Amino acid sequence: MSPRPRTGRVFEAGRRVRLGDVDPTGRCRLDALVRHLQDVARDDSADSALSDPMNWVVRRTLLEIRQAPVFEEWLDLSTWCSGYGGRWAERRTELRGEHGAVVDGCTIWVFVDGVTGRPAKLPPDFFEVWGETAGDRRVSARTTLPTRWPDQVQDAPWTVRFADLDVLAHVNNAAQWVAVEEALDREGCVREPIRAELEHGPGVERGTDVHLRWRAVDGGVDTWLTTNGVAGSVARVRPLDD
Repeated sequence: MSPRPRTGRVFEAGRRVRLGDVDPTGRCRLDALVRHLQDVARDDSADSALSDPMNWVVRRTLLEIRQAPVFEEWLDLSTWCSGYGGRWAERRTELRGEHGAVVDGCTIWVFVDGVTGRPAKLPPDFFEVWGETAGDRRVSARTTLPTRWPDQVQDAPWTVRFADLDVLAHVNNAAQWVAVEEALDREGCVREPIRAELEHGPGVERGTDVHLRWRAVDGGVDTWLTTNGVAGSVARVRPLDD
C-alpha cells in the first residue's frame, strides 16, 4: 500500500454506511465496502475532466481491513492514482470512519475502448490529471491467484440475480464479493482484521452454470466463482498480521 502523496490530485468524498450495506451484526459487508470504493473512484473520474472518464473496468482489488465500518458510521474516503501501466492504472483509496473504521484499498483499473471494450492505451490527458501522484511508478495488471481449484473444495450452485447485473450486463465487480461473504460465513471466519483480494477473470454471466467453490485455509478462505467450469473471479482472504 503506497502512502498518500503530499502533492498532486487527491479526491475526497464522504459516505454513510446504510442499512443495505451491513450484515446482521451491523458490520459493513465486503461487497458494500467495495461498492463505496467503486463509487468514489467513479466520482473522481467524472470530476477529472478526462476525455473518456467512464471507460474503466476493474482487474483486481486488494483490501486491508483493520477495523470494519459499522451501521450509520460516517466514512471519509480519499483516493488517488498510485501507479500505471500501458493500458491500466492503480488507484489507492483510504477509508477512515468516525467510529474507528480503518480500511486501505488498492485497485487495478484497466482502460478500455468505449466501442470495442478492449484494453486501450492510456490517453495523454490521463497524465495531465494523475501524472503527479502516479510519478514513475509502473505497476502490473498480471493476476497471481490460482484459477484452478484443488480437488477437495466445497461446491454449491450460485444464483445470479438480475440485481447483480450492471450496465455491461455482467455481474458487477462489487457484487462478486457477495460470494466471498458467503464462504466466510459458512466457515465461521473472522471478518477483521483481514487482508482480502479478488481478481477478475472472464467475468460471470447470467444464464450460465455458476458455482461457488471454496475452501478454508489458514483462518480464511479461498474462493472461485465459476461459470461453465471456468473461474470468473478468484478471491483470497486471510487474517491480517501487522
